[in-house]
Amino acid sequence: QVRLAESGGGSVQAGGSLRLSCAASGYTYERYCMGWFRQAPGKEREGVAAISRVGSTFYADAVKGRFTISQDDAKNTIFLQMNGLKPEDTGLYYCAAQPVMQPPRCEPVRYRDNYNSWGQGTQVTVSS
Repeated sequence: QVRLAESGGGSVQAGGSLRLSCAASGYTYERYCMGWFRQAPGKEREGVAAISRVGSTFYADAVKGRFTISQDDAKNTIFLQMNGLKPEDTGLYYCAAQPVMQPPRCEPVRYRDNYNSWGQGTQVTVSS
């Protein structure tokens, strides 16, 4: 049973930065992807960024150049550094994981529905 716990959300003004963390436990997959997703009120959950076990990274077009995903293997933790935040980045941010054999399938937009383990989410609010 995979358990994912997010932290680091908060409220910032536009242009500000936040760093999200997700600690994973109970993981038995030898190869996996972990990613960040977000959901704004009244909208579908969307992929933001993902990282494969070997460190391949993937980003949604809306966050490229502003967000950076990284991982600490020793601590089974991934991070999402968010810079240049915009009001449209506001939402509940979820950490998710999926077992995968081919790193390209980590891509969080196209393969969103393949992610099958989810955290509870952490709120990010960006004011203008």
